[in-house]
Amino acid sequence: MAADLLTVSALSAQYHGIKALHGIELSVREGSTTAVIGPNGAGKSTMLNVISGLVTRSHGDITFRGSSIVGLKADTIARSGVLQVPEGRRILAPLSVEENLLLGRLALNGRTSDDLYSLDKVYALFPVLKERRKQPGGSMSGGQQQMLAIGRALMGGPRLLMLDEPSLGLAPVIVNEVFMALTQLNREGLTLLLIEQNARRALAMSSYAYVLDRGAVVRHGRSSELVSDPMIVDHYLGTK
Repeated sequence: MAADLLTVSALSAQYHGIKALHGIELSVREGSTTAVIGPNGAGKSTMLNVISGLVTRSHGDITFRGSSIVGLKADTIARSGVLQVPEGRRILAPLSVEENLLLGRLALNGRTSDDLYSLDKVYALFPVLKERRKQPGGSMSGGQQQMLAIGRALMGGPRLLMLDEPSLGLAPVIVNEVFMALTQLNREGLTLLLIEQNARRALAMSSYAYVLDRGAVVRHGRSSELVSDPMIVDHYLGTK
């Protein structure tokens, strides 16, 4: 059985003076896709930002590959292989697509080529990025920018790729492309932690899932079981 790559224990945090997380317990097995669903304001993004070192935790521990990463700077955490694709993409609009991608290599920090997703691999995953590699990143559509943000993170050789609302604001056909790419990456062995408003889609592509509400885990279990949990159906899935 695969070991836990990431473990979050009794994690609490404040954001803008408001207690946003209350004793979160969460683990991500190596090679898995783990989903986190819940309403807006539940603390999902805050949790990712605490793991990434962008927000300081007030209590609890976070271990990655068996070592605590609490108190480490965000760039140190990224260079250890924990890469986040943030909500809103946050690409550098004036830079070309390829320049944006090459910036992702800063997170490698001397790690071996086994962790490296080359430009060719990223272009094979998202062919539109190769077609538009010389264009300014900001000139592309929202869906293409989302692909660019994922590609940039891949260039840093993630051991854990965390994605914050990758389907937000995208057309259904683009959502399909993005989720197909994420499924392929997971099949190739990349561990994913997925924050996603589209609960049905998140449960469909994950093996385990957590439900956050008001900063606390209110449900967790195998995704295949949660998809038929009456509370999950009533609050997050509804009728097909």
